[in-house]
Amino acid sequence: MKANLLGICSIAAMCLFPSFGFSASGVTKKISKSTVYTTAENTPLKITQTGTLQFNQAKQPLEKEIWIFIDPAQKFQSIVGIGGAITDAAAETFAKLQESAQKELLTAFYDPKNGLGYSIVRTNIGSCDFSSDSYSYVANNDEQLKTFSVSHDEKYKIPLLKKAIATAGGKLPLFVSPWSPLAWMKDNNDLLHGGKLLPKYRQLWANYLIKFIKTYEQKGMPVWGVSVQNEPMAVQTWESCIFTADEERDFIKNFIGPTLEKSGMKNIKLLAWDHNRDLLYHRASTIMADPQAAKYIWGFGYHWYETWSGSGMQFENLKRVKEAFPSKNLLFSEGCIEKYDASKTKEWWLGERYGKAMINDFNNGNSGWVDWNILLDQNGGPNHVGNFCYAPVHADTNTGKLTYTNIFYYQGHFSKFVKPGAKRIACSTTRDQLLATAFLNKDGKIVVIAMNPTDNPMDYNLFIEGVTAPVKCLPHSISTLIIE
Repeated sequence: MKANLLGICSIAAMCLFPSFGFSASGVTKKISKSTVYTTAENTPLKITQTGTLQFNQAKQPLEKEIWIFIDPAQKFQSIVGIGGAITDAAAETFAKLQESAQKELLTAFYDPKNGLGYSIVRTNIGSCDFSSDSYSYVANNDEQLKTFSVSHDEKYKIPLLKKAIATAGGKLPLFVSPWSPLAWMKDNNDLLHGGKLLPKYRQLWANYLIKFIKTYEQKGMPVWGVSVQNEPMAVQTWESCIFTADEERDFIKNFIGPTLEKSGMKNIKLLAWDHNRDLLYHRASTIMADPQAAKYIWGFGYHWYETWSGSGMQFENLKRVKEAFPSKNLLFSEGCIEKYDASKTKEWWLGERYGKAMINDFNNGNSGWVDWNILLDQNGGPNHVGNFCYAPVHADTNTGKLTYTNIFYYQGHFSKFVKPGAKRIACSTTRDQLLATAFLNKDGKIVVIAMNPTDNPMDYNLFIEGVTAPVKCLPHSISTLIIE
C-alpha cells in the first residue's frame, strides 16, 4: 500500500521484555507484549513499527527528568469513534479516480487491519461549501415533502458511503448535519448567507431532517447521530443559517427532539452547537438549563476555527462543559486547515496541528474526533464558493496521483489503535513540550500517544504501575505505544 502504514524499520529498536507489568485492575502481572509505532519528520517513518519497550522496576522520578505517568485505574470518557467526513467534494473526487486508486484509498482510511481503521463518518444533509453546487431534496414550496428524493446523492456520495461501510467491515456509524434549511423556509429566501428558519416552518424542517434519516437508513446506511445545525452562529457565503442559543434550545425542545422520539428514533444521537470551541460553554449552559431540551441531546459537537495562535485553541472550554455537565458528551465534529496551497502539502506543521488538537481535546473530555473532508482534489476542492482547504489525501484528477499529507499519519496514530469503546485513562507529563494522552481498549491493551513538536530529540521515561521504560522521541514526531 502506498501509504506505508506498517513498514517494519529497525530504527530505535529496543530490548525484549522483563517480568514486570500491569493490569487494568491494579494487580501487577507480566507484560506480554509492547510495540512502538512512529511517524517523524525527515525520516521514512510513517506509522512504522520501530521497536519494543524495555520495562524495569520503577525508581523515584527526578525533577530534571522527563516522564509520562500512566494510571489505568483512573478511567474517564468512552470513545465513540475517530474518522472523517465524506462530503460531495470527497465523493466527486473519488469518482474521478481509477479503480486501483479508489481501492487504495478505501483501504487506507477504512480497513481496520491494513489502514487507519476509521470508525465514524460524517456527511452533509443537502449542499454545503464542499459541494459543486447548491441543492436540496424537495421542490420549492413542497410543504408535504411529496417530492423528497436523495437522487442527487446517489450519483457520488451514497456509493462512496456504502463502499466505506463495506471496507470498514459492514459497520460505520454515520453522523449527519444540515448546513441550511431550504431557501423558501428562511427569512432571507436563500440557502446561503445566513438568514433564519421562519417560525412557521420549524416543524416542517424537523420533518425534513427525519425524512432524510429514514431515507438513508432505507438505503442501507444506518444513522448514528444528527446535529441540529452546522455552525449556527456563522453567516457564510455558502449554505448557513443562524440559530441563537435560545432558538436552538427551543427547536430541540419543541420540534426536533419530540419528532425524533415520535418517529421511533430515540436511539439517534442528537448533538447541539456543532460550531467552535469559543462559544461552547454558553451554548451548553443555555440548553442544559432547560430540562425539557436537555433530555433530548446526547451532547455537543464543536469545531476548531475560532483561532490558531498560541494557547488560543481554547481546550479549557471543553473541560468546563464536561465538568458542569458530565452526563453529556463532546464530539469534535469538524476541522480542517484552510487556504489551500498545493506547494505546502508536504509541510510538517499540517499534521502537528492535528496532533496537538487531538491530544488536548481527548484530555479535556472529548469522546470522538471527526475530521472534515477525507479527500479533496489538486485544488483543495471542489467547492462552489472557492473555500479551498487541505485534506489528509489530495488526488490529482488529471493524473490520478494520490498525495498523502502528514495529516493522514497523525490522525492514524489515533484511529488505528484507539478503538470504539475505549476509555481514556489518566496520563500526565512532566514537561509541556511533550504532549501525551492514553486509552484502555476493551481488549485490555493500553494505548499511549506521545508527540514531540520541537526541533530536538527528547528522551523520556514511561511509568505505569510500578514499572518504567525508557523511550526515545525524535524531533517533530508522534508515536503510539501499545502495551499488552
